[in-house]
Amino acid sequence: MTADELIALVKFDDRGLVPVVTQDVSDGTVLMVAWANDAAIRSTFGTGRASYWSRSRNALWVKGETSGHFQEVDEVRYDCDVDTLLYRVRQEGPACHTGERTCFYRSAWRRGGK
Repeated sequence: MTADELIALVKFDDRGLVPVVTQDVSDGTVLMVAWANDAAIRSTFGTGRASYWSRSRNALWVKGETSGHFQEVDEVRYDCDVDTLLYRVRQEGPACHTGERTCFYRSAWRRGGK
């Protein structure tokens, strides 16, 4: 599938964005959740590196362009409703801006307590 073919299918929100779940292809760990627009999808397909739309900067964002922690994309999947994407990546260094491997490093609740 081409970027244009995927973009034609995706159900973007009213801001022209779609959520992207990013997963480590080696072990299935969810690394982060971000947003993409059509330009970010085209960039990802074109470069093979995960690209997103930064809502706070209102700009295209290639993960790793400032930190060096690039995400090399192995596969882009879409869900059954075509309203969420999944980037399966090879992560270079930590994914989280805090330095943690994943943005989901804190637990709020776990069955059985602690």
